[in-house]
Amino acid sequence: MSKGNLVVKTNQLNSALQNLSLPEIRIVQLAIVDARETNTGLSTDKPLRIDALRYAEMFETTRQNGYKRMKEAEETLFNRRFSYIDDNGKIVKSRWIQQVRYLDDEGAIELVFTLAVVNGISRIDGAEDFFTSYLLEQTASMYSIYSVRLYELLVQWKAAKQTPMFALDKFRDQLGVGIEEYKAMNDFKKRVLLVAIDEINEKSDIKISYEQVKKGRSIAGFKFKVLTKEKPKNTKQESVRDSHTADMFTIEGLNDKQLGRIVRNPAFMAEYNHLVTPTSAAGQSQQGWDFEMINRLKKDASQFNKRPIKDYLDY
Repeated sequence: MSKGNLVVKTNQLNSALQNLSLPEIRIVQLAIVDARETNTGLSTDKPLRIDALRYAEMFETTRQNGYKRMKEAEETLFNRRFSYIDDNGKIVKSRWIQQVRYLDDEGAIELVFTLAVVNGISRIDGAEDFFTSYLLEQTASMYSIYSVRLYELLVQWKAAKQTPMFALDKFRDQLGVGIEEYKAMNDFKKRVLLVAIDEINEKSDIKISYEQVKKGRSIAGFKFKVLTKEKPKNTKQESVRDSHTADMFTIEGLNDKQLGRIVRNPAFMAEYNHLVTPTSAAGQSQQGWDFEMINRLKKDASQFNKRPIKDYLDY
């Protein structure tokens, strides 16, 4: 196990009710990882530096785009709040970040987390029953924020192999699903739960399944089985595409991170923007666009025929 890319969070903080976007949660993940890697830890008075190049290498994008995404994520993360239950059973509300400094000429940002976050994140090895730990690589290639949040919630139960019931309302909050989002159970399952389960089972080191817990005719919550895969998938391993293939529109040999880079290419977006409607999820957010286009490429890459797919990797 690579100690440098190990993320360790207290289960209390990990179960906090929060609504972080995918770029925001990646900032938090990188902060935890880099605090361990530099052996400095986190504090409320010492800034932690995160470089755009580090972000770009970890999440398969350009340095310029990495810096842009970090700045956008920080601006929203700075105003985010979360809540958790303390040891006395009291609700505590906190922000994530208390201070940030932009180093534009160096392509980096410096963050100072709040006391609640610093206390909830530890570099200490051990205490596996209390700490949630996982390799950053396990979630780096995930495109749904729901997949990342569900993975973080469930990985702490890997040793037990099953979870207690997650009450529905709290579970929705923990996944970051808004009150007005996916209110119908069928929509919640289709757009959130099943998407996350499929992506976790495909890309991470655990395999999960769920069962519904009913109260009368209504679903009160969910329980999960959490099993460790015998041969964990290395999500960082890059595949090499055969440049001599006769079909220049195939996606054979391209992994999900490479496909994500392709669909975020401005040229790709301009040439295939007509495939989605402005009111669809793909037309309203970058995350929605990525998820929709990657799935379309996997199902039928032949419709993307304006130029060889591989060309979009270079930008």
